[in-house]
Order: sequence, then C-alpha cells, then structure tokens
Amino acid sequence: MSKSGQLATADVVVIGGGQAGLAAGYYLRRAGLDFVILDAQDGPGGAWRHVWPSLRLFSPAQHSSLPGRPMPATREPYPSAAHVVDYLADYEKRYALPVHRPVRVHHVHRDGPGLRVDTDRGTWHAAHVISATGTWWQPYLPHYPGRALYQGQQLHTVHYRGPAPFQGQRVVIVGGGNSAAQILADLTDPALGRGGSAAEAVWVTRRPPRLLPDHIDGRALFTLAARRRADLHAGRADTGGVGGLGDIVAVPPVRAARDRGALQARPMFTRLTETGIGWDDGPRIDCEAIIWCTGFRPALRHLSPLRLRTDDGAIPLTGTRAHGEPRLHLIGYGDWTGLASATLIGAGMNARDAVRALTSHPRQPR
Repeated sequence: MSKSGQLATADVVVIGGGQAGLAAGYYLRRAGLDFVILDAQDGPGGAWRHVWPSLRLFSPAQHSSLPGRPMPATREPYPSAAHVVDYLADYEKRYALPVHRPVRVHHVHRDGPGLRVDTDRGTWHAAHVISATGTWWQPYLPHYPGRALYQGQQLHTVHYRGPAPFQGQRVVIVGGGNSAAQILADLTDPALGRGGSAAEAVWVTRRPPRLLPDHIDGRALFTLAARRRADLHAGRADTGGVGGLGDIVAVPPVRAARDRGALQARPMFTRLTETGIGWDDGPRIDCEAIIWCTGFRPALRHLSPLRLRTDDGAIPLTGTRAHGEPRLHLIGYGDWTGLASATLIGAGMNARDAVRALTSHPRQPR
C-alpha cells in the first residue's frame, strides 16, 4: 500500500470494494493486469454491512452471484444481508483480491499519461481507474414544503436499523419500491414486538406501488427488463407490464404484510406540518417519525476534479467509459452504467464490460 506522501503505481485502480469492485477485480485478475482495490470500509461487504438485519435479496442465492463463484444456498428462499456480507468476504478471499482498507479516496486527477488517485493513505498513479463507489453514501431526500417545520424524527433508508425504536408509534413511510415495502413489513410485523406493540405504518407513494405476483422474483425481473431494453434499443415499442426492477417482489415478509392488509398505499402528501403530513384537499395525519425510502444518487464527489458532469449532473458514458476521460470507467451505479448494474448479477456483467473495454484501449505508459 502507498504510504502517506509516497506514490504507488498500478495498471488499474478500482475505487470501491463492494460487489462491483470485487467483480472488477475478478476480471482484472483474469486479464493479467496489475491492479489494486481501494475500499473505505473497515471490512468486506460494501453497503451490505450497513443495511437493516431483516433486509432480503429479491432473488434466490443461485441467481445472485458474482462471476466465478456461486453464492451458497440458504435455508430461506431469499438470502439475508448477513449472508451477502459473508459471501462477499469469501469471494474476496477466494480470489486473493488486493483490497486495501480502510482507504478513503479524496479525488481523482489527470496526471500526464494517466490518472492520479489521492487518498488519506497516500497517492496512486494508474493508467486506468474504475469507479465502483455505488450509491449508498449519497441518499436522496426530496424537497417538500414544511420539511424543516416537522418536529418528529426524519430518517432515510440508510439510517434504518430495525423496528425496535418505533414500537407503538405511527410512522410514515415514503416511497414505492422494495426498500419501502420491506421496511413497512418489518415495522408492522406483530412477531417483532418484543413485548411492545408493532408500529402503525402509513405508506405514501407518488405512484401506485406495483406488487408482483408471488411466483415472480428478481430472476424474472432481470430477464424481462433485459428484453424490454433490447426492444427499446431496436426501436420497438415498450409494451410495459411487469419487468421493472423497481417493482416490489413478494419476499416472505412482504407477502405476510400484504396478507394482513398492511400494504395499503396513499397518494403522496403535499406538505409536512409540525406534527405530521398533509394534503392540499384537507386531510392531515400526525406521526412520530417519517422514513424516506426515496432512493440514492451516485457517490461521485471523488471525480469532481475531472469536470465530467453535464448540467443535469450526469456523467455521459459510452458503455462504461466516460466521454470526457477515456481512462475512467464507471460500474455498479444502476441502469445508466449497465443493465441492473446495482444488483449482484448485474454488477458482474457491468464489470466484465468495463474490463473488456479497458483492455481494448491502448495502455498508457506508467
């Protein structure tokens, strides 16, 4: 590892040691490149280290694997977050991936024929950089009138750790995706009362949530989403229907919540009050807490010196390569870097594409 104040070199520096970064390491190893993975976390697992305990993948283990090493099967149909952390730790060890942690990357700069990566533990110079920092550290909170007035607790998905602090409270859950549905199921599960009472959840969404049939999970979603994307690229009409990766998979806790009538969504409120939420047509609901399950944005501050963002905040790509900096590749941030690239199986394909593109680009001298 580069010591503070010293310069180290590599063919490729991968920034981020979660699922996308490890998948990149797998393909870089196969390509015979000298590389290093810089990870800000204290241990393996990426963002999975920080999610709430009851979170479930929405695909079975055999369909949630990184390249080269299948995820071990679980007793439950859908693996837990802890199982994913164990799998990623094993994956890292199995392929002896050169992960350095904890290392916080400050910035990436152009530096002669390559790129310079400045960190809190020294500086690296690389011919190429793969950015795989994900979205977990950039939660998105939409603006609604009165948000600063509300006197109760407000938190984002990233801060939710379980139902215990909310027992007996009325909690508003904002968002219509899988995280919102799983948190709602967690909060309202009578079995998790632990001597208290489950929370009363009020679910609000901008659009009616789409709860999938019990027999459809992430496997089918990925296949259908890929088919729809291929149709759009070929100029064929989008037929809609089931197939969005944001549709809610009926994992067992969500199915149980549905069966007890807990998954009843209201239209989005228009304002917050000191004590809760309100709508323009008059109704108001008081609540002790609001959980914003409103998604994330890419964590890309380390790339700001490269000045690659357009006015809308995006970094234009060709495949995984940045338009304004061909030595930089971005993976694992969602559909804009590759189909379902924020999922385990999608991250593997996104990493494969990046390494293929990287090795086809003439290597700059170090």
